[in-house]
Amino acid sequence: MASFSVEDFVGNGVLKELVQKLLEDGWDDVPTLKVMSSEDMAAINMTQRQKDAMEIRSYLHDRALMQYGDKLEASGKCLPELLSLSSGDLSAQFGMKRGHIARFTDRTSACAEPLPKPYNQPARKMTGTESGNNSVSKSFGSVNSKMKQSTSKLSARSSMDYEKSLEQSLADFKIKDGYVFKGIVASGPAEPRACGCVQPPAVVDEVAPYAFIENISVEKLAPEYKIGMERLVKTKAPPMKAVELWRDKPAVLLCIRRPGCIMCRAEAHQLYAKKPMFDALGIQLIAVLHEYIESEVKDFWPRYWGGVVLYDRERQFFKALGGGELLKDKFISGFILNPRAIANYKRAKAMGIKQNFKGEGEIKGGLFIIGRGKSGIAYQFIERNFGDWAPVAEVIDICSKLQVILVSFP
Repeated sequence: MASFSVEDFVGNGVLKELVQKLLEDGWDDVPTLKVMSSEDMAAINMTQRQKDAMEIRSYLHDRALMQYGDKLEASGKCLPELLSLSSGDLSAQFGMKRGHIARFTDRTSACAEPLPKPYNQPARKMTGTESGNNSVSKSFGSVNSKMKQSTSKLSARSSMDYEKSLEQSLADFKIKDGYVFKGIVASGPAEPRACGCVQPPAVVDEVAPYAFIENISVEKLAPEYKIGMERLVKTKAPPMKAVELWRDKPAVLLCIRRPGCIMCRAEAHQLYAKKPMFDALGIQLIAVLHEYIESEVKDFWPRYWGGVVLYDRERQFFKALGGGELLKDKFISGFILNPRAIANYKRAKAMGIKQNFKGEGEIKGGLFIIGRGKSGIAYQFIERNFGDWAPVAEVIDICSKLQVILVSFP
């Protein structure tokens, strides 16, 4: 799968000499690099060859084909010229495998889920106070003007009004695409297993109490990735209370069942690929592990996830997802006899992701979206079936509501 390491992304071609310049100008992670516009490239005096290389590598990264980056770039051809080559030429000139040729020439799809249209090319270095997505309405658009209007009309509200508005805004959210939605808790469908002989596990109907999670003790294993950073924190960070994570900024917490799992890696990768959008909404991305195996963390970060990585030693976030108890499932009943889990596996496999079987894999994960300060849990997704993940558009919609309220009630 395409790595989120900038060094892996730029390869050994003409972009390598730009790394320091990219770092100085704020283009310091792969998702941000991939949304560079032609104006952004001109601003740092990219040559035409460097622009072509950036286009080629972004296209390859979307399709998990970065192993061909150096060869394709060295050909001197631009992306349209490469796409016009025959299958035979791609194989002969670049050693491209038959299945990879099909993925390379398919211009209509990519490994990652697509972004909503207004977010396809967000402005560089956006923050929550500069831009966002007012999805309280059903459409994405006119973001800046709506933010300014909301701020001018509502800036005098108290913090109590802020919390009430947050609660009401989120209560109005409706779920789509076959997912179960009760209040602000969502999960994958409870499909029958083994012709109905095995019942799927029950999941909680109510969001975890905020008091349950705010004092959870966590340890930071890896920081947010930027160009040239060490792969792991050199000295183990002291434990901290979870509330410190979102004291000043809302957060998406992705609770990973097992970092070597192909489905967990796929979920992390497709969520972190949308980092520029979350940056624009003022939302931080955090992964939470319930087991610490150093080699697994090194394999996981920043290849599949470039955000902060935390260790929940007591598995309290995972217990919160299960209503106070760990939500677990056996391999045979939860995967072999579960068509939903098998479909999830095939979805991840199609993304070209590698896997291993190290560590505990029966404890289910999920996702939390937590508002700033003590405003509470905005959204909770539970991994009912192995490999279920919260739909990206759904996560973004909830984060957009948080951003609207955050701008309205600073």
